[in-house]
Amino acid sequence: MKEDYYDILGVSKGANTAEIKKAYRKKAIQYHPDKNPDDKTAEANFKKAAEAYEILGNEEKRSKYDQYGHAAFEGGQGFGGGGMNMDDIFSQFGDIFGSAFGGGGSGFGGSQRRAKGSDMRIRVKLSLEEIAFGVEKKIKVPRKVQAPGVQYGTCSTCNGQGQVMKITNTILGRMQTAAACSSCGGSGQSLINRPSGTDPQGMIKKEETVSIKIPAGVEEGMQLKVSGKGNDAPSNGVSGDLLVLIEEVPHEIFIRENNHLHYDLYISISEASLGISKELTLLEGKARIKLESGIQSGKTLRLRSKGLPSVNGYGTGDLLVHVNVWTPKTLNKEQRQFFEKMAEDDNFIPSPNKGDKSFFEKVKDMFA
Repeated sequence: MKEDYYDILGVSKGANTAEIKKAYRKKAIQYHPDKNPDDKTAEANFKKAAEAYEILGNEEKRSKYDQYGHAAFEGGQGFGGGGMNMDDIFSQFGDIFGSAFGGGGSGFGGSQRRAKGSDMRIRVKLSLEEIAFGVEKKIKVPRKVQAPGVQYGTCSTCNGQGQVMKITNTILGRMQTAAACSSCGGSGQSLINRPSGTDPQGMIKKEETVSIKIPAGVEEGMQLKVSGKGNDAPSNGVSGDLLVLIEEVPHEIFIRENNHLHYDLYISISEASLGISKELTLLEGKARIKLESGIQSGKTLRLRSKGLPSVNGYGTGDLLVHVNVWTPKTLNKEQRQFFEKMAEDDNFIPSPNKGDKSFFEKVKDMFA
C-alpha cells in the first residue's frame, strides 16, 4: 500500500499551501541527490516527496486525492499525478526554491536540464457500460516528433550549460543567481540543421495510436494523464504528457448520481393493483424484482450493489428503481363505465390487504 502523501511531507490534512510548500522544501533539501550521492534510499524519498508535493501543492489535484485517494493516480495514468522522473521533479524547483537554485536544473549542482515537450489534451467519450467495467481505448493522436536528419550543436549563448548567470545588487550585497537559458530553453543545444517541412524546432507532426487504460468508476470531468505521450521535445528532451478529459455519454435508460443509478419503471394500473414480477436489464446481466399488490406510484426500490463501482475501489453503488403507475390517456366505453362506477362509490374499491381479487381481476382483464 502506498504511503499517504500527507505523511510523506509530515503535514496534517488541514495544512495550508504555505505549510505544504515549506515541508516539501525541507524534504527536498534533506534527500537531494547532490547531498546524498549513490544513496538509493535518499533518492527514493526524494521522488516520493516530489510526487506528494505535485498533488498536495495543487488545489485541484489535492481535492481529488482527498476524495479518491491513491487510486486516482495509479499507473502513471491518474488524474494528474504519478510517474514522475527526475526532470519532472527538478522542473518544480523554480517554484519552490526560486531561480537562485538554477531554475529547472538540478538545483544544487548547476547542471543543465533536458527540455520538455508540451502537453496535449484530448477528450474521450465513454458509455455508462464502459465506465462501469473500465475500458482500454486506442486513440489516434497527432503528436509533434523530431524529424529525421535534425542536427543540434552547442548553444552559443550558454556554451552548453543550459543556464545563464545573473548578478544582482541587493541590500545584503551582490547575489548570483542562475536561470534557464532563453535561447535553448535550458537544453544546452541549438538547432544547426533543419530539414525542409519542419517547424522552427525541427519537429514534424506524426499520427500515433496511443493506448489509454481507463479505470472503472471514472466521472464526467475527470482528467487522466498518460506520461510521455504528448509532444516530443527538441534535442532529445523529455516528451510531454497526454491529458485525457473524460466525457460521459448519457444513457438511454439509467441516470447516474455519483455511484448510484436511477431507473424509472412504468407499470399499468392492473399490474399495480395485482402485483407483478418484473425482469430488469442491467448494465451487465439481469435482475428480477417483485412488486407487491397495491404498490403506489412514487415507490422506490433499492437493489444493493447494482450501480457503479467507486473509482478508488471502495464498494459499489446501488440501483434505485422508481415505480411509476401509468394512467391511460384514452378509455373505451367499458373502461369508462367501470371507473365512473368506482367514482360514484368509494366503498367499491377494496383495500388490497383484504384479498378481494375479484376487483383486481376485473381491472387486469380490462387493461390486459
